[in-house]
Amino acid sequence: MMEIAERPSKKECAKTIMAIHDVMDILSGKWKVSIIACLCFQKRRYTDLLREINGISGKVLSRELKDLEVNQLITRTVKDTQPITVEYEITEYGATLKEVTNVIADWGLEHRRRIIGGN
Repeated sequence: MMEIAERPSKKECAKTIMAIHDVMDILSGKWKVSIIACLCFQKRRYTDLLREINGISGKVLSRELKDLEVNQLITRTVKDTQPITVEYEITEYGATLKEVTNVIADWGLEHRRRIIGGN
């Protein structure tokens, strides 16, 4: 069982909760963390992301990519090729979430082993 060193004040607790709400607002939904995790490995084209992230629809992917771009977590680059190529890449700011995605992934793997005995 985890021990709590000292009891935080109500003000500290409220500040922490507000910060968590901000993060959850930016990363809300089923797909944004997966998109960020995928782009932490390398830049990808839209179709690559659509193939890589199982179950996401094109409409949802487009919306999530726009939200992530607005929040400066990814960049969208249109290349002057035939046909036109659009690439998405994690920003330096977005890459600060790599550790978070790794922690979530590690926790998810452990949870899967614990609850359903998966590998």
